Amino acid sequence: MYEPIRTKSVHSMADTDFPHRTREEELDIQLAGHLAALLAVTDDLGLDNAAELIAEQLTRLRGTPPARASAPLPGPDATELHRRALAHAGRALVVAASRADTTAAI
Repeated sequence: MYEPIRTKSVHSMADTDFPHRTREEELDIQLAGHLAALLAVTDDLGLDNAAELIAEQLTRLRGTPPARASAPLPGPDATELHRRALAHAGRALVVAASRADTTAAI
């Protein structure tokens, strides 16, 4: 009554013709992105000690030191920058908790 399927399914995961990343690698990439955004805001706020700690974590994750602006750009007021910093820190904390990375979480 029905004709059998003769071709492979396009949804088959057995054929790995492109590179896949592990969960840990994906979380590393996400954490590095959130920390880079937090670093940019922290630099704009002029919090040098905190920025250095974040830069150390980025260097640990990426293997190279992050690129940083030499001077803060004129932009939003400090309240808006603090709001952004809290949002980026929260996202980084969630990913660090997923990785069980207490060093980055602290």
